[in-house]
Amino acid sequence: MPPEWAQTGTVSDKIRRLRARAQLLHRPQGGGVVEVVRHLLAVQAQDIASFPLALRARVADLTAADVTAARHAREIVRCWGPRGTLHLIAAEDLPWLFPLVRTAPAGSLRRLRQLGVEADPGEAVRLVAAALAGQGPLGKAELGERLARAGLAAEGQAIVHLAMLAAREGLVVLGPDRAGKATYVHAADWLGEPLPTTVTDRDAALRELARRYRRAHDPAEPADLASWSGLPLGDAERAWRGPAEERPRPIAAESVRVVRLVPGYDEYLLGWRTRELSVPEPHRALIHPGGGIIRPALLVDGKAVGTWRTRRTPRHIDVTVEPFERLPVDVPDTVDEEVTDLGRFFGLPAKLTIAS
Repeated sequence: MPPEWAQTGTVSDKIRRLRARAQLLHRPQGGGVVEVVRHLLAVQAQDIASFPLALRARVADLTAADVTAARHAREIVRCWGPRGTLHLIAAEDLPWLFPLVRTAPAGSLRRLRQLGVEADPGEAVRLVAAALAGQGPLGKAELGERLARAGLAAEGQAIVHLAMLAAREGLVVLGPDRAGKATYVHAADWLGEPLPTTVTDRDAALRELARRYRRAHDPAEPADLASWSGLPLGDAERAWRGPAEERPRPIAAESVRVVRLVPGYDEYLLGWRTRELSVPEPHRALIHPGGGIIRPALLVDGKAVGTWRTRRTPRHIDVTVEPFERLPVDVPDTVDEEVTDLGRFFGLPAKLTIAS
């Protein structure tokens, strides 16, 4: 007999539950940092404070130190991936995924001109690579100082876009964070060699992309893959038609309720072309207010039912949840468990307040 939700829930309810499970938000046993990053294929990582919490939402008993250790061990790498956005990618997936989804330099070149930096792209790439080679991870200001000494003056975001130009050529990735700020490192120093910039077998890479995307996002369609990856729709459709044996088996949704506190920019909030299933229209502006901002969400069975925020001190964490509507009677206790787990993740006591 099918579970109760399958008998009484709407189609949207079923899709949300299936997607939440495909995204590992039910926290299956046996997965660690690398396994979850590989399953998700690439984890949104433009916000330093958010991506560790995205992993916490999916891995039981994970700690912030575990995420840091995996990055220091070069098992997962923060770099520019799908759509030219910073992601965490497993090191073993970089050789085929990075060259497949790397973006054109036009956006960075345009932004550099707007910031008053006129530089030949090839020369800029050479200078960035030379500034980083053999230096270990450098902060943005340190990289800027070395570039200035080489005759390429840049400040602020211009330094980032110069690093992006070199990253596109497989020469730069991000190193460990330092005092909550990004660092930049030569890919050959960090990973042993530069990242490849061409795909040996594009059709095989596209099939792998579609297979892995579907495993972490089904139910989904080719347009979702195109939106997520930044690849043309034609490429996504061709990949989608891969051999039947390469397609993931459907995941059975369960009737057990899943309540999770996911951070801003979480993959579940961004992984498809449209967002009305994860965040229903009446409340969408509270999670997606515009300007590229994606706020943290309280999810109940894959549906955003509120936002949340933290106030962290060296001694404790205060978590405030703001529901969109009155929460079901059984949800607050589970939210409290999530808050306790959030504190455990950071090694601090945590207290929940549900705003009225």
